[in-house]
Amino acid sequence: MAEKASVREVGLRDGLQLAKDFLDTQIKLEWARAEAAAGVREIEVTSFVPPHVIAQFSDAGTVASTALTIPGLLASALIPNLRGAQTGFDLGVAKLNFVCSASEAHNQANVRRSTDESLADFDRIMDERKARGLDGKTAIAGGIATSFGCTIQGAVPEERVLAIASAYAEAGADEIMVADTVGYANPNQVRRILAAVVREVAPLPVAAHFHDTRGLGLANVVAALDAGVRLFDSSLAGLGGCPFAPGASGNINTEDCVYLLESMGFDTGVDLDALLRLRERLPQWLPQEKLTGAIERAGLPKTFVCAHAA
Repeated sequence: MAEKASVREVGLRDGLQLAKDFLDTQIKLEWARAEAAAGVREIEVTSFVPPHVIAQFSDAGTVASTALTIPGLLASALIPNLRGAQTGFDLGVAKLNFVCSASEAHNQANVRRSTDESLADFDRIMDERKARGLDGKTAIAGGIATSFGCTIQGAVPEERVLAIASAYAEAGADEIMVADTVGYANPNQVRRILAAVVREVAPLPVAAHFHDTRGLGLANVVAALDAGVRLFDSSLAGLGGCPFAPGASGNINTEDCVYLLESMGFDTGVDLDALLRLRERLPQWLPQEKLTGAIERAGLPKTFVCAHAA
C-alpha cells in the first residue's frame, strides 16, 4: 500500500480573508461539500475573528455549524485567542487551529500582543478545554506563523520556532503546524527547521503551511516530506495571503499539491478529477481574484496514475 499524505484545504479561510468580495454563505458550504466529496478529509472552513476585523467571516458560526454535518469531513476553524476558542467550543467544532507568530513584529500586527502573551492565551485555551470536559473530544493545533522569515521583522531565529513548538507540545497541543506565512522559505531551510521540529515534538504530528510567493512552494513540500512531514495546508487555485503581512501572496495550490504527492507515490485519498471540476467553478464565484494552477492550465499527463491505483 502507498504511504499516506494528507492535504488540508484552507481556501475557505486563508484563501478568502483577502478576497475583494464577500462569498455567499451557501456557496462556501457548496465548496466544502464538493471538496469533501472529492476526498479532502479536513477543511479549515472559517475563522472566529470579529467581523469588523475581517468581514468575510461574519458568517463563521453558520458556516462552521453547517460544515460539521458534512459526511466524512473534519471541519476545523482558525482561532486567534481564547474568545475564538470559546466560540468554537460552544459550536462543537471538532478541531481548532490556534496560531501565533515566531516574529514579534508580525504577532503584534496580527493579534496586537507579544508572542509570549499569545502562548499564555494558548494555555488558557487548553485549561478551558479541560474545564469543559472536551479533552480527547476537541482537537487543538498550535500554529507557528512566519517560521522562516517575516516581511516586517526580517530574520526569525530558528531557536524561537523550536521554543514555540515545544511550548505547544508541553501545553497539550494535538498537532503542530509550521507556516511560511510570507513565502520566504527555501528547501534547505525547510528541511532543517521541520526536521528539528519533528524531533522536538515527537510523536505529535507536524503540518506544514507554505505560500508560493516566490515560486518555491512545491519545492518546499518535497523538502518537508524529506523531513518527515505528511500533512500540508493548501488552497484551491492558490488563493490566499495574510492581511497583516505585506507582500504575502497566495498559498500553494491544492490541485497542484495533490498532483505532486500522488505522482511521488503518496496516497492522498483525493479524486483529482473531481477536485479539478470544483476548481472550474471558482472563476464564477470569485471573478475578481487571481487564480493560479499548473494542472488547471496544462491538464493531467496521459501517463498519470494516482498512487492508490498504482
